[in-house]
Amino acid sequence: MLAVFVNCAAIVFGSIIGLVVAGRMSKKMEDVIQTGAGFITLVIGLQMAFKYENICFLTLAVIAGGIVGTVIDLDGKILSLGKLLECLVPQKKSCSENCIEPNKNFAYAFLNASVLFCVGAMAILGSFKAGIEKDYSIIFTKSILDGFMAISFTAAMGIGTAFSAIAVFLYQGALTLLSVAVQPYVSDVMLAELTGSGGVLVCMIGVNLIGLKKIKTANYLPAVIFTVVFVLLDSPVRNFLGM
Repeated sequence: MLAVFVNCAAIVFGSIIGLVVAGRMSKKMEDVIQTGAGFITLVIGLQMAFKYENICFLTLAVIAGGIVGTVIDLDGKILSLGKLLECLVPQKKSCSENCIEPNKNFAYAFLNASVLFCVGAMAILGSFKAGIEKDYSIIFTKSILDGFMAISFTAAMGIGTAFSAIAVFLYQGALTLLSVAVQPYVSDVMLAELTGSGGVLVCMIGVNLIGLKKIKTANYLPAVIFTVVFVLLDSPVRNFLGM
């Protein structure tokens, strides 16, 4: 679990730096940083998305996941959790015209940062290596990347980014502890497809930050589950059909 703690600490530390930076900038500069963070996030998402190996899996997983997530209003539930966590942060009573509210978009920042830091092959593969081989190199590398992204996310959206460390702790901690049991089912194809579907979600975050369209990103999180199901059923179905 050492690697998980380091990753969470990097996110919190980066968020603190981002909060200090945000407190010294104007609304105009905030918009500049948010746009820049949006495009960088979009680039990261595209790099991940193009790792897919089966476009049918990617398409079906994203669409089916979006439908299921919308029906159960997953985005709304995570935002509600973010609002509960917001109660733990002291509210700033007054703010000058040009300063940036540290709690601005708290739940939105918590949601988007949680998705960004949890999806992707580095979180999965790094947790497995940490749990099985005691190899922390991938998670340590991810920690550095997450720390820098936390700076820009906090500067753009607020301190809610820091609380995404809770989601990272629960997600990567569970993967690390369950790594021995889960590892046999995680193939190169599984990692590629999970990276692809995760990349689509990251692209959605980038689109939100840029302001091109308001997408309820969390509603598409079930796409990750559908991806796992499709990959696991691929070989049995092919064998059954004699393909």
